[in-house]
Amino acid sequence: MSAALTALACLLLPFGALSAWAAYGLADTGRYVTAMAPLAENPAVQEAIADNIGAGIVHAIDVGPFEGSALEGSPFESGANHFVQDAVHSFTRTQAFRSAWDTANRATHEAVLHALRGDGPGTPQPPYGRYGGEGAVTIDLAPVTAQVKRQLTDDHVPLASHIPVAHTEVAVLPAQDLVPLRKGFRVLEVAGFWLPVTAGVLAVTGIALAVRRRRAITATALGTALGGALLGVALAIVRHLTLADLPPGISAPAAGAVYDALTATLRTVSWLLLALGLVVAVGMWLTDRYGRAGRLRRASAVPAPVPVPEPTRARV
Repeated sequence: MSAALTALACLLLPFGALSAWAAYGLADTGRYVTAMAPLAENPAVQEAIADNIGAGIVHAIDVGPFEGSALEGSPFESGANHFVQDAVHSFTRTQAFRSAWDTANRATHEAVLHALRGDGPGTPQPPYGRYGGEGAVTIDLAPVTAQVKRQLTDDHVPLASHIPVAHTEVAVLPAQDLVPLRKGFRVLEVAGFWLPVTAGVLAVTGIALAVRRRRAITATALGTALGGALLGVALAIVRHLTLADLPPGISAPAAGAVYDALTATLRTVSWLLLALGLVVAVGMWLTDRYGRAGRLRRASAVPAPVPVPEPTRARV
């Protein structure tokens, strides 16, 4: 009975860590924004965002007020496109971009949470993200485009003031995925609390019922270390599979940086479980070994009893 409880506790532990991370890490807007904030200074992320925003602005110029004009196909248009790309790349290295990055991440996360929790369309919406109740979750890139346009205008780029700032809504969560994701999110909210608690209760109960508690503690510690190691290996495998199956046009270095930022806490937990389990197991082994040696030394130090000679009968 004790062995079964211990094995079940060790099995539930990595799943408990995963669900707790999803429920209390990913689902918390403040933690999410904090985790994503350093990516604003990541060169791969800056490059990917600059390419996407720059391409969007150039496309808006091509189909906007300059379509069919004398600029179309001219060297001046090529130069303007070059100015746009340089300005956008320069913008990603400014404090204004870092502020816009944090704001966009916060808005997107809040919009996704509104959708996953089933909030109605009357719920107040964040400034960039949008969720219409039953439609897709989208993010509006117009504020970012407006900031780039302002910088181009300040740099005196020709005709920069005529760049159209259209409300370009990019879907971050398709409508057809909402129903299954809502169900999964509700399960995660419950499992994020109860799985770790259940694993802890099972481990304590298994140790309490064990005939040899020292051995039960060692087994629980080794199972905890194994669970932490398996969790770390699983994160590495999922990262490899995610980057190997990216849609066309998605930067692999940028996607890898985002994955690493989101799973940093979970990787730390896996290392902590591994280290804690090994430390406890080694500690139990050392205390058992040196405790047994001490008992043997104390036993050998006790003097042997002196035999008392039997009284002899006197001869008559």
